[in-house]
Amino acid sequence: MLWIPFTLFAALMQAWRNAFQKQLSQEAGATAVTLARFVLAGPIAALYLWLLYRWQPEQPLPDISLPFVAYIVAAALSQILATALMVRLFQLRNYAVGVGLAKSEAILAAALGVFFFSAPLTALGWLGVLVGGLAVWLLSGLRRAVGGPVPPATLLMGLGSGLAFALTSLWVREASLVLGLPFPFGAAWVLLLVISLQTLVLLLWLGLKDPAGLTALWRRPGLTLLISLSSCLGSIGWFSAMSLESVALVKTLGQIEVLFTLMISAWYFREKLGRQDHWGLLLIVLAALCVMWA
Repeated sequence: MLWIPFTLFAALMQAWRNAFQKQLSQEAGATAVTLARFVLAGPIAALYLWLLYRWQPEQPLPDISLPFVAYIVAAALSQILATALMVRLFQLRNYAVGVGLAKSEAILAAALGVFFFSAPLTALGWLGVLVGGLAVWLLSGLRRAVGGPVPPATLLMGLGSGLAFALTSLWVREASLVLGLPFPFGAAWVLLLVISLQTLVLLLWLGLKDPAGLTALWRRPGLTLLISLSSCLGSIGWFSAMSLESVALVKTLGQIEVLFTLMISAWYFREKLGRQDHWGLLLIVLAALCVMWA
């Protein structure tokens, strides 16, 4: 059951990271804001891995294989795409709506896991995933926040972000399993390599295509550090939890992030979403109980 506290911690850190990214998105483009997630996270991930080996120096180093490299590259690029789409949602709509749309990730991860990753769920697990999806829809206040039906372009962008996040999570878990190191060393190596590759790709892209984006990050070092720190801490939680339990169950429990999001949205951004639906709160709790028992 160690995956549960890791997931709850990750959800809290991710809610704050998204809040800081929304704030930066008012001053920088989507690619620059995406880079802020990774640019200072690499040294933090390296420090975390170093501390693990100081704690247990007898643990082996990883044996790098071609499938492992493929999963790392796929996860890194997919997460860049997912984050860029969600940042674009922040620029089009408010914070809670962007997060709510992107949280289609859990249902998509469950479906992809069953059909392509040999990760079947029990009936109780599926119930938790579906109830969690309904709860996210209610709690995110999508219709109330936009004053009517969600525009198709916004909906597709949100589902695209959710799909890319789902694939990222599934590939991260596969990379940890292929590596075969004991917990939490496998997850820590995957985290460091994924973040390092993402940082390199985005630095090269912005250097060639959008140098002004790098300047925007340079002008907001404090906010960039907060984004990187909360992102890295959240990723430690997610990667650790997904190395212990299936992605669908981790991400369903992780939907409690929406509750954190709504609290941050009301307290930090002073956004008005209308009355919170008590049924949504109840469904989040029910979904969490289902996946923990599953």
